[in-house]
Amino acid sequence: MHRKPLQKKFWAIVPPWVFLGAVAVLFPIFAFLTFENINREKESSSRLLLEKGAALIRAFEAGTRTGMMGMHWDGFQLQRLLTETAQQPDIAYLLVTDTQGNVLAHDDPSRIGGKHGEEIDLKGLFESDTVQWRVVDTEANQRVFEVVSRFAPSGPMMGRRHGRMMFERLFDSLMEKRPEGRLPGLVIFVGLDMESVEEAVKADTRHTVIMGVILLFIGFAGVILLFLAQNYRAAQTSLSRIKAFSDTVVENMPIGLLATDAAGKIASLNPVGASLLGLRTAESTGRNIREILPRELADLMRESTFEIPVEKEIDCTLKTGDSIPLEAIVSGMQEYDGSKLGYLVLFKDLTEVRALKKEIARSQRLAAVGRLAAGVAHEIRNPLSSIKGFAVYFKERYRENPEDQQISGIMIQEVDRLNKVVGQLLDFARPVTIKKKGVILESFIADSIKLVERQAKEKGIDITVQVPADTQAVMDPERISQVLLNLYLNALEAMDPGGRILVAAVKKNESREVEIRIRDTGVGIYPEDLSHIFDPYFTTKPTGTGLGLAIVHNILEAHGTPIQFDSRPGKGTTVTLVFEAADRKR
Repeated sequence: MHRKPLQKKFWAIVPPWVFLGAVAVLFPIFAFLTFENINREKESSSRLLLEKGAALIRAFEAGTRTGMMGMHWDGFQLQRLLTETAQQPDIAYLLVTDTQGNVLAHDDPSRIGGKHGEEIDLKGLFESDTVQWRVVDTEANQRVFEVVSRFAPSGPMMGRRHGRMMFERLFDSLMEKRPEGRLPGLVIFVGLDMESVEEAVKADTRHTVIMGVILLFIGFAGVILLFLAQNYRAAQTSLSRIKAFSDTVVENMPIGLLATDAAGKIASLNPVGASLLGLRTAESTGRNIREILPRELADLMRESTFEIPVEKEIDCTLKTGDSIPLEAIVSGMQEYDGSKLGYLVLFKDLTEVRALKKEIARSQRLAAVGRLAAGVAHEIRNPLSSIKGFAVYFKERYRENPEDQQISGIMIQEVDRLNKVVGQLLDFARPVTIKKKGVILESFIADSIKLVERQAKEKGIDITVQVPADTQAVMDPERISQVLLNLYLNALEAMDPGGRILVAAVKKNESREVEIRIRDTGVGIYPEDLSHIFDPYFTTKPTGTGLGLAIVHNILEAHGTPIQFDSRPGKGTTVTLVFEAADRKR
């Protein structure tokens, strides 16, 4: 199982065109070099045989010259010298002819008088004083390397007359009668046996071919290795880039990533994951998951399988004691042969998601309540008008009866209160339309304060306004005036006599925004109530309807204006509204 993927991997790395290209380039080169070496060896063998034949000819001429100087040589001694010289190894035959091809002397006496070398220009060879060679096949199918040269045993030290006398004594039985003063033209043939030379050439040829094949494979392997080296270098470079990219992605991904080895030890943990789990990356690497991870996450990893990824929402208890909701995906990592490498875990914090789900559920609940309130309000408003009309009628008719007057007054007062609640219900259920424009905050806030100025004086509460003269904001003045009125009334109801309300506007130059802050010295809001202050019918006041802040929330939500509450029980509350500056460039 292990070898087959490796082979596939190798053939995948080295494509077929590399092999074909290496063969196409290297084979002609090494084939040419091999043939050149073979031809060179053949030429060297031919030159060696030629030199050997020339040396034999010179030696034979020297031996003949020495015998002739003794003045006692004749044809028999020359024939004997030929025969003895031809007994040397590798000499196939040795003979002397004239320029007509007549054999004058031969190591085989029976061949004397015959013809040899007629196809050669013996006369031209004799006159040119050159050494020639050729390869001939004998009657016994023997390949012979034949060296042909002029035969001149007399030498320059002999006179012409003395030389002619020597030749007549040597070839008296076969020489032609020649004119006086002319020596015969003689040619010597040396036949060398090529069997040993051919064997050596064949051995050298085999060696050359083998070496050529070996060098071809070495060159072929070198090309493949160069390609692999280049491919490896490119792969390393690509791997480095991919690793740098993946490290950057892992480091900056917005969710946690955890990788373990097969032994259950942490191999990698990105900063986001370490921050979510309250760990440090350096201290966590190499440690077992049971020691370092929350129990719920470690149990999920142990329960998962390698075949199917597991996705689950869990609540993890950190070492600090805090509980954090996580959505975790656990997947097994395997080698190509099926061996287990470890686990890969992706997890993210669901705190904001769950908060959004709660907010969506709350919005859906409020929408349902609004639709119900609108229907109820329409059904109640008409009977209320009739009830109020009858109460006014009875109050006018029984004016002389104080008790009836009092009852009628209570009826009218309760009908008005109920009508106010119905009006708030309709405002809460009615879609909010916004018409924004630039508003000068100094005069706008001063006008809104006048709506509660009398109630503040009756309760002994001081209202302070701090608004720069040139501050402007983009808003719907009618809707925001309704918002401020609700916030003022809540602040007045939360304070005892002697309290203070501060209304301030602050322009934030760096963000081109304007903040309106309303700060009171009232009883404040408890932390457990802060998440419900915008719920309809939620109130902590004995006479409140619980719709004021719900309407405020609807208006600000349609307006696109955030609202922030900073409250401490017994210390007061600060409400902050953020608006776009009117002079902001769009």
